[in-house]
Amino acid sequence: MGMKGKVALSAVVGIVVIGTVSANAGKGGSNGGSDSGDKSSSASAEHKTGGKKDSGRSRAATKKKAAIDGDGDFRVGSDVKPGTYRTSGNTDDMCYWERAKDASGEMDSLLANDNVSGTSYVTVKATDKLFKSSGCKDWEAVDPKAKGAPAKAMDGNGGMFKVGTDIAPGTYRSTGNADDSCYWERTKDAEHGLDSIIANNNVTGTAVVTISSSDAYFKTTGCGDWKKTA
Repeated sequence: MGMKGKVALSAVVGIVVIGTVSANAGKGGSNGGSDSGDKSSSASAEHKTGGKKDSGRSRAATKKKAAIDGDGDFRVGSDVKPGTYRTSGNTDDMCYWERAKDASGEMDSLLANDNVSGTSYVTVKATDKLFKSSGCKDWEAVDPKAKGAPAKAMDGNGGMFKVGTDIAPGTYRSTGNADDSCYWERTKDAEHGLDSIIANNNVTGTAVVTISSSDAYFKTTGCGDWKKTA
C-alpha cells in the first residue's frame, strides 16, 4: 500500500465496478498482444509528448516545468499553485500523493489520494489546503493546450494516460491477466474523486474497453499491455 498507513481512496474505488466489460477467461500472453514491436506507438510511463525523442532544448523545457518536488508537504496557494500536474517514471507503487482539506493529518482531511506505478496526473484545486507527495518523481505542470501524437498501444501497468494526448480514443484489448489485479478506469478529470469515474473494472483474463474521445484520462494498473483494435 506504499509508505503511508492510510487507505488510498482510488484503491478502494478499484474494487467498485461501474458498468460492464468483456472479460474472457482464456489464457493470453504476458505481452498482452503488443507483439508488433512498434515501440514508438506505445504509451508508457516514459511517454513523451509527440512520441519523439527529446532534444536538448525539450529536455531543458521539461526540467523547467518541474513545479513540485516528489517528496514533501506543499501549501496550496503559497507553495504550489492550483492546476493539473504530472509525474512519470515511478517504477513501483511506492509513489504516494494526497490532496487534503487541512494539515491535521487525519483521515477526515483526505480529499483524494493514490499509490502510483508509472505515470499519474492530479488536479490540485484552489479550495485544497495541502498537497502531499512521497517517493514520487518530480511533478511538472501540465499545459492544457499541449498537443501530442497519441499512441495506439499502452503499458498495462503504465498508470494514467491523457486521452487525445498520450493515447488515442478507441477500443483497446488487453490479455494475459492471470488474476483480478488488473484494474482499469475511465475518468472525466484528474481530481480522483468518486464523481470523477465514468467506468471501471477489475479483470481476469482478457479485457476490452472503449475509450471515448470525451474521456479525459484512462488509468491502467496490473494489466497486460493494451493494443487498439478499432
